[in-house]
Amino acid sequence: MEKMREQDPKERIKNFNEVPYGYNEEEAVREASRCLQCPTAPCITGCPVSIDIPGFINAIKEKRFKESITILKDTNNLPAMCGRVCPQEDQCEKVCVLEKAGNPINIGALERFAADWAMENNISGHEADISSPEKDEKVAVVGAGPAGLTCAGELAKKGYAVTVFEGLHKPGGVLTYGIPEFRLPKEIVMSEVDGIERLGVELKLNYIIGKIKTIDGLRKDGYKAFFICTGAGLPSFMGIPGENLNGVYSANEFLTRVNLMKAYKFPEYDTPINVGRKVAVIGAGNVAMDSARSALRLGAEKVMIVYRRTEVEMPARIDEIHHAEQEGIEFHLLTTPIEIIGDDKGDIKKMICLKNELGEPDSSGRKRPVPIEGSEFEMEMDTVICAIGNGPNPLLLDTIDGLKLGKWGNIEADDDGYTNIEDIFAGGDIVTGSATVIAAMGAGKQASIAIEKYLQAR
Repeated sequence: MEKMREQDPKERIKNFNEVPYGYNEEEAVREASRCLQCPTAPCITGCPVSIDIPGFINAIKEKRFKESITILKDTNNLPAMCGRVCPQEDQCEKVCVLEKAGNPINIGALERFAADWAMENNISGHEADISSPEKDEKVAVVGAGPAGLTCAGELAKKGYAVTVFEGLHKPGGVLTYGIPEFRLPKEIVMSEVDGIERLGVELKLNYIIGKIKTIDGLRKDGYKAFFICTGAGLPSFMGIPGENLNGVYSANEFLTRVNLMKAYKFPEYDTPINVGRKVAVIGAGNVAMDSARSALRLGAEKVMIVYRRTEVEMPARIDEIHHAEQEGIEFHLLTTPIEIIGDDKGDIKKMICLKNELGEPDSSGRKRPVPIEGSEFEMEMDTVICAIGNGPNPLLLDTIDGLKLGKWGNIEADDDGYTNIEDIFAGGDIVTGSATVIAAMGAGKQASIAIEKYLQAR
């Protein structure tokens, strides 16, 4: 596999610039030439949005870069983002025939190359951008994250009038507020959002459905179908003493302040965030790695991942764990916080933890952490970032009478996005809980198919 060149760890911890540099043309062609062009193309079945992977790779091999991006955009409107943050190692690359020899095609890097080449050369990748809808039915998409953008783009290509309503002042959802600049530059996000708008999609920002207007209100405005994809933005906490102290953040708040509010650009943006000298991040998913690596770049002297299981059970991508280790993030495994202690001013002073051992597997299939009696110890701390997951925000859901919700407040919807209300569809994290960007995109694509079927049958 042709590895991408990267910033040196000693240098990159001082900036928020993207870590991998991406392929140049020579590197991309060399990697694409390794593809066996398998007749069965298992990589396509491993992709949640069914990209013609052999097709776009073969076009790169033959230096037909414009055709490569056209093939990609036929099924994926956000290839530059997917090439950067999609967990290819668990999807398309996992089923690559060359994976059996431990050397799969670097599909993500090739997707990124094609998308970046198109942006550099001002090529949209679509056969033709659509300026006005061909059909009368109006569709409302609530949420401008990866699921919503994908659904909106697919419906616009089918000729429908689509409006995306977003509560924040920037589109992109987790792509904008959650993923740091060094993993996904925001100019990339905005470029691909521009591509969605060129298809004829209307974006309404600072527009909170459930407050400014309800779904019933949108029905009165003539919208005939609704796709709810508001994500999982309500943070979870540990429920331990001391979580109300100064310096305790949810990862959601911390990353939103860093990314959306540009805290990393202080004083250019007057939105600083104080991380202190010693930072503990609770959890070991991608969000935890993003939080830890951001804290390091913001000036923390010591950053620790505190996780109750072992490295084997970590849900974060292998690359993200590897990058964190390279950058000097400490890993305190088999460790569970039980209390945060503060000083007289209400600031964090230390954290009390227990050591664990692994027991039998739980419902997730991972071995359950079991506390070791008498193993309490203290960790000096200035800041604690809780990255143990998010749930659905009830603000919108509480305004929809009769919508069926699951045990944890998520919308109940099938794999095609159908809910128990015929004109309402849902997908992404609001249905599944926190998952991957590409899974949300797959849900958006399936929902676009279901919405078209519904509208055609009316």
